[in-house]
Amino acid sequence: MSPNNLSSGEAVAAGYGIIEIHLRELRQLFDSLDPSPFREKDLDRKAEEYIVDSIKELPSRTSCALVIYLDQPAVLPDEDNIIAEAIHVHFARQAQVLQRTLRRLLRRGSISLGIGLSFLVTFFLMGQCIRRIMGDSQLAALLRESLLIGGWVAMWKPLEIFLYDWWPIVGERRIHDRLSRIKVRIVYAASKSSSTPVAVIGDTSATLSRDEHNG
Repeated sequence: MSPNNLSSGEAVAAGYGIIEIHLRELRQLFDSLDPSPFREKDLDRKAEEYIVDSIKELPSRTSCALVIYLDQPAVLPDEDNIIAEAIHVHFARQAQVLQRTLRRLLRRGSISLGIGLSFLVTFFLMGQCIRRIMGDSQLAALLRESLLIGGWVAMWKPLEIFLYDWWPIVGERRIHDRLSRIKVRIVYAASKSSSTPVAVIGDTSATLSRDEHNG
C-alpha cells in the first residue's frame, strides 16, 4: 500500500464507540520482548491497558471499533488484516486465561466450602455435646458460642469467593471477549493531525485519545 492510501481495514459505521490510538510506528503496539510470530505477539502492556480502560467507558451494548492512527505508511502486505488478527488473537487468548482463572477460583471455592461446612457441622455437634455434658451454665454457653463463631469463620473464604470474587473476573472476561471481535481500522500518515496529550507506550512516546463516534 502506498502512502497515498490513507486508511484500510473494516469500515466503521455511524454510532460506533471509537477507541483511538496514535502511534509513530507499528512496533509500538506490540510487546518488543515477545519472540512469537507477528500474528501471535502480545500487545504492549500499556497499549492493552489503554484499550481495555477505554472500552470500559463505553456503553456495554455499543458496537465498538479501534482506530489506529499510524505515522508511517503500510510496511507489510495485507497489513490491516494482519494487525486486526493479531489484536483479536491477543484478546481472545486473554479471555481464555480469565476463563481458566475463573474455573480455578470456583474449584477452590468449592473445596473451601466443603472444608468450611465440615468445620461448621463439627463445631455445632461439639457444642451440643457440651450442652448435654455441662448443661446451660455460663461456661458451657461461652464454649458453645466460641465453637459456633469458629465454624462461621471457617465459612468466610468460600462465602467471599461465591459472593464477591467471581463476578469481577466474569466482567473482565466479557470485556476481553468483546475486544476479540472489535472492528479495527488503520489510518495512515498525514490523514489526521492530532493535538491530543502524549502518553508512553513501550519505550517510545505515542499519542493516545478516545471519544464516542457520533457519525
